[in-house]
Amino acid sequence: MTAMLAARAQQGSDALHLRKIAVPEPGPSDVVVRVASAGLAPGMMTLLAQGAFGHLPTTLGHEAAGTVAAVGDDVTTVAPGARVRVHPNLNCRACGHCRSDRDMMCPQQAMIGHAAFGDVPMPLYDRYHDGGLAEYLRVPHWLVDPLPDHVSFDVGAKVHDLANAVRALKCADLPLGATLVVTAATGTMGTATIRLARHFGVSRLILVGRSAERLAAVRHLADGVETHTVALEKLPGNWSADRGLTRAIRALAPQGADAVVDYIPDGPATVQALTSLATGGTFVHMGANRTLLTVPLAAIMVNCWRIVGTRACTRTDAEEVLALLGRGSLRAEDLITHRYPLAQAHEAVAALQSRTDPIWMAVVNP
Repeated sequence: MTAMLAARAQQGSDALHLRKIAVPEPGPSDVVVRVASAGLAPGMMTLLAQGAFGHLPTTLGHEAAGTVAAVGDDVTTVAPGARVRVHPNLNCRACGHCRSDRDMMCPQQAMIGHAAFGDVPMPLYDRYHDGGLAEYLRVPHWLVDPLPDHVSFDVGAKVHDLANAVRALKCADLPLGATLVVTAATGTMGTATIRLARHFGVSRLILVGRSAERLAAVRHLADGVETHTVALEKLPGNWSADRGLTRAIRALAPQGADAVVDYIPDGPATVQALTSLATGGTFVHMGANRTLLTVPLAAIMVNCWRIVGTRACTRTDAEEVLALLGRGSLRAEDLITHRYPLAQAHEAVAALQSRTDPIWMAVVNP
């Protein structure tokens, strides 16, 4: 097979383009993976429109799992036929951040099939910018992880999102028996965080989302953790101006929440979730909300609040997820609600962007 179908981004366009391109050949240190499943994330199209992709044209998609099809002459760590998931984060592996489990902060940090975040030369991204929304994917051998036999390729493709949730929960520095608020709780990151909460000692969850119906549908993902919901559509019409969300959370947790993990991409709900924190609480943001944070520094000081931003997981986070999956301690198959063939990638992206139907996690099967 010399040609393959791929979902491509092109210069001067913020749309996805299905194209036939050459199947990649492995270099000496490379692995070529036959993609069985590729994860979808609506954020990639937003970043594309914002001009954040540092190399075009490129194949989209930073999440992938499949079977090793070929390896380079110098590769001894994996063999053809192996079941693997691909870790999407490219980094130098040598700087202080990379050597201290903070590799998402590496100056060279970029993601295959996705954006580059630094303004320094990025030779790895130049070579490995093509992503997983294709029939085959080439990556350096150190970016593949063995996938346990009983873990599906679909779940393997979404390990990255589960690891992002692990990173957010670690940043929250939760006490045992914590009350945790999760915003945007019905999306990909929200549902992953709900499923993982019990592994971090959470005893009460307060889930915030737009729709009461969609919030009701995700409650069971908490696996026995006491769960409450706050639907924005049920708040008074002026909630955004008079701290209605803060009051609703405080009605459920009068002393305040121990932590908030916030995935809201825009609007005032983020700051109102922040002000629901207990004294000494931690606010973790991974939603890329561009709304100004209108909280006086004095309030942060007096309440001893800690505000943490985090943009991705580390390799260690992903390894911990794989270990949980491997032991059977973490279930994730039911988090995947939508599957599409690669030929329907346009429809898949449109569905994720519109959110007309409730989508927790979505994958493409080439």
